[in-house]
Amino acid sequence: MRRRVLKFLLALLLLTLVGSGLYVWRASVWLQTPIATLTEPTLIAVPRGASLRAVAEDLASKGVLRRPQVWIAWARLTDQTGSVKAGEYQLQPGLTPQGLLQQLNSGLVLLHSVTFIEGSTFADIRKLLSANTTVISKFANASGEDIMRELGEAPGTHPEGQFFPDTYRFPRDTTDLEILAMAHRRMKSELQAAWETRMPDLPLASSYEALILASVIEKETALDSERAVISGVFVERLRRGMRLQTDPTVIYGMGSAYDGDIRRSDLQRDTPYNTYTRAGLPPTPIALPGRESLRAAVRPKVTGALFFVATGKGDGSHYFSKTLAEHQAAVQRLLQQLRQRSNP
Repeated sequence: MRRRVLKFLLALLLLTLVGSGLYVWRASVWLQTPIATLTEPTLIAVPRGASLRAVAEDLASKGVLRRPQVWIAWARLTDQTGSVKAGEYQLQPGLTPQGLLQQLNSGLVLLHSVTFIEGSTFADIRKLLSANTTVISKFANASGEDIMRELGEAPGTHPEGQFFPDTYRFPRDTTDLEILAMAHRRMKSELQAAWETRMPDLPLASSYEALILASVIEKETALDSERAVISGVFVERLRRGMRLQTDPTVIYGMGSAYDGDIRRSDLQRDTPYNTYTRAGLPPTPIALPGRESLRAAVRPKVTGALFFVATGKGDGSHYFSKTLAEHQAAVQRLLQQLRQRSNP
């Protein structure tokens, strides 16, 4: 009797081992077999703070994971239960359950982007961030000074010009402040790099004044070939104690009152930014300057020109003049071209 019982128990143990081995083998095969439901690129999202089990259950409900318990067991066996990164992932056809776990652990999430354009203002980029559905507008109602304080700047720091114009890539649900922090760090880095290459004897007391001048240059021309020459005009005017007399600063000072036209009365109306009525640089930048404008501000090309006006050729170019008489003649040529276009 004992012998029969022993044989039965041995047989049962053997069947259990065989069954367990078969289960492990089938699980191993499943983990390395392409997911059948992924017939086209599929976007999935892993929320912040989600556990591996929650992720597995969500994927199972979407038909992506057929055996979530096996997937979780494999993650535990390979010590990958706590390393799933939040974000969006693009799953490609041919992906296996094992490869899926590796992808979620890699942190290579789908990135979105936002582009801050050279010459845009702080108000422009805030509107851009607010309109982006992949960005969390955490500071949409905060003042510019409050945002700068959150970025580690001194109380009262003006935000204009403090963000470098470029394309920034980020995962979904990044906050507006996080993106602004990236752009702010870039501007500090770019400005410092430019300031270290500055020419001697510039009429600029600090890198912040260089930033202000760069923002004016940015608004005056879109041609890289002209930036240093325009910078030279402004630098020469500052050296001689002449007013800059640049329209973009007046427009900035007008704020929402600017309707697309600038009139003689606007040039005469005093504001802190009116460089027709006030000497020196405006109190703050007036836009986001790009790298070329930053370089031009600290390495001007001084030609002796004190004036410039648009050529009217439609390419954004300017006439540069050393005397007021030359400048007035250039203005008359421009007006004549404009009249000819309006009365063909």
